[in-house]
Amino acid sequence: MSDHQQPILSVRHLKTRFHTAEGTVYAVNDVSFDLFDKETLAVVGESGCGKSVTMMSILGLIPIPPGEIAAGEAHYLGRDLLKCTENEMESIRGKEIAMVFQDPMTSLNPVLSIGHQITESLRAHLNMNQEEANHRAVEMLELVGIPDPASRLKSYPHQFSGGMRQRVMIAMALTCSPNVLIADEPTTALDVTIQAQIMELVYEFRQRLSMSIIWITHDLGVVAGIADRVIVMYAGYIMEQASVIDLYEQPHHPYTLALLAALPRVDLRRQHRLLSIPGAPPNLLVEPVGCPFTARCQFAFEHCRSERPPLFTTGEGHQTACWLDPKTGQPR
Repeated sequence: MSDHQQPILSVRHLKTRFHTAEGTVYAVNDVSFDLFDKETLAVVGESGCGKSVTMMSILGLIPIPPGEIAAGEAHYLGRDLLKCTENEMESIRGKEIAMVFQDPMTSLNPVLSIGHQITESLRAHLNMNQEEANHRAVEMLELVGIPDPASRLKSYPHQFSGGMRQRVMIAMALTCSPNVLIADEPTTALDVTIQAQIMELVYEFRQRLSMSIIWITHDLGVVAGIADRVIVMYAGYIMEQASVIDLYEQPHHPYTLALLAALPRVDLRRQHRLLSIPGAPPNLLVEPVGCPFTARCQFAFEHCRSERPPLFTTGEGHQTACWLDPKTGQPR
């Protein structure tokens, strides 16, 4: 993205904590990023790295307590979302920023019809009457590929397959034509054929509605075909961010290198074993000291254990939180 373009969403120094009986969970740690108009930003990392919590913090969906937004700002078109009241956030969620969650069976209300759930946001945000809302809901279900949409308005979530429920969630999220869509691993529980259909569907709507997308995933293989830029997260921190082409061609952080090495390859012989990252992620009940990837990193040296690296600029639009200089291969 151009340096002169203003971001539609600008997050700075976000920190989210959960205060539990076992102690404080340091879930999101000093996260900063920008989302620009009409771009797709992928947020990648293994389970528990803070991807979803970051986005739910921005949308005011963290339960407080036990959660706490300890610090940070999230400016959306000039307004700090973290300072908005609940009423103000209700007017933004769904209408301007919409979210598709990972598991539609837990996101859809099992005792309300699909039609009721889709028309609810239309009546709340666009002041439509029931007839207008029903007409719009039928249009949206048709657009996302639900057969016989008019009769399916009366159906309940359990009467749809997993792929169809995810299509309904997308229809609900896009029904008010939001500026930003946050898709939280929307294809994880689906088979690869349905995954491809859902990704194609979201891409079509991005073009049609000229919206920005944040696509959360643990699968770097998914990212190549959909994203403009990529953020790699680990243990609540951003490890690396770059354009999707740069990240694949010149990954700079050891964690990104390990993720890419773990991807299945069709160009290698059958006997080739998949690589894995040794060790386990750090305990987030302990406040991090140094680089959180140190214990699993083959390039780690003493300084990595004592001081957390900032995001160094390593190329145009490319930042890496690593004490190892990727150009020289030497410690900074």
